Amino acid sequence: MELLLQACPSYRNKWNEYVQENYKSGDEQLLYIDLADFATYFVDLYKQNKLSEFPAVFDVIELLHRSGDDFVREAASIGLLEDLQNRLLSNEINTNVFDQYLKKESLKWWNYLNDIWNGKI
Repeated sequence: MELLLQACPSYRNKWNEYVQENYKSGDEQLLYIDLADFATYFVDLYKQNKLSEFPAVFDVIELLHRSGDDFVREAASIGLLEDLQNRLLSNEINTNVFDQYLKKESLKWWNYLNDIWNGKI
């Protein structure tokens, strides 16, 4: 999460509130749930046309796909990318609006997830 917080500093206060509300001291954090909260925030930024942090966030998503271990890559795809798609769709926004920001590897996984949801795989 720290890389995403660095790329999207506007989320920091929301993140601190989220952690305080959802975890007690010593609790193990649940990465996929944490990523879902970030995805909700990030899609809200899109809806408000606050896009200045988008390039940095999508750079981090690409880095996670290219440099992360298996767990990190899976969390970046099944966790973050899929959550972003679900948040877009629940707001009646076509998932292709993020295509312009995605880099090569993350775009490959984005399209793969879309193909699964569209019954092509």
